Amino acid sequence: MAVPKRKKSKAKTAMRKAQWMRKLKMPGMSICPECNQPKLPHRVCPHCGYYKNKEVIQVV
Repeated sequence: MAVPKRKKSKAKTAMRKAQWMRKLKMPGMSICPECNQPKLPHRVCPHCGYYKNKEVIQVV
């Protein structure tokens, strides 16, 4: 089995973990143009059911 020749520095370890932690953050939210509620980009608005200025689903 392969064994590392030298110990990884704390800086290298932190750099690697920083990229992993960045992925855990909540994705950016956008504002729905119809109801002005926050929603995930490129998805149907859960509040009004609109996507690209068209009603896709009916929300009760």
